[in-house]
Amino acid sequence: MKPVLVSCLVLLMATGCASKKAVDEQQAQTNYQDPRDPLESVNRDIWDFNYDVLDAYVLRPVTVGYMTVVPKPARTGVANMVNNLSEPASFVNGLLQAKPKSAAISLGRFVLNSSLGLFGLFDVASRIDLNAQDEDFNQTLAVWGVGDGPYLMIPAMGPTTTRGLVAGVVDGLYFPLGMLNSNLTITRFTVSALDGREQMMSMEQLLNDSVDPYAFIKEAYFQRVEFKVYDGNPPKKAEEDESYLDEYLP
Repeated sequence: MKPVLVSCLVLLMATGCASKKAVDEQQAQTNYQDPRDPLESVNRDIWDFNYDVLDAYVLRPVTVGYMTVVPKPARTGVANMVNNLSEPASFVNGLLQAKPKSAAISLGRFVLNSSLGLFGLFDVASRIDLNAQDEDFNQTLAVWGVGDGPYLMIPAMGPTTTRGLVAGVVDGLYFPLGMLNSNLTITRFTVSALDGREQMMSMEQLLNDSVDPYAFIKEAYFQRVEFKVYDGNPPKKAEEDESYLDEYLP
């Protein structure tokens, strides 16, 4: 999971970002009827913990310190190296979704960035218009017709669904992610969390101003997943649903 609306939301969730508790009881009761979210009462408690505790007292302060101590070029380089490790998974999922062009781009990115880019430190591929495809097993399952399953809020990680949770485990088994030891895995997760939280700094006010941050993030999560599944061209209904987010903004 990583770092939606697109990127902001997923990164926000993936890193366990949070905002103020500003949910009114009537709105919460109404949202409880959401068939996608049968565990909403539990999910909201976890959201509050992620938001009011982990983000407020751990993730955000650490991210601010990281941004203060480590220069931007160095932070970008480290994030590039971490993202490069996901290219083989994107390659495989491109093939599984019958997207040969996308798969070829992901493979080309991994080869170029791992060699000329010094193990991914520099994103050489993007400079020649080989942009990240960001294919994952969650999208693959969706293309195969597998439903989302119940919406879940995971402690310290953020929003997902049962399908997304299983898919994240599968993506972690591909080379080279499956070969990383525990220390490298923790380092990768930490860098992804810090990079994602840094990107969210400019989006904080949008979340804080929303009437119901939990519902706002949930809607954004589902829209981002659909956006990715349809490669940025979701069906018309999905586009119209974007107006639903306005209900959670003042």
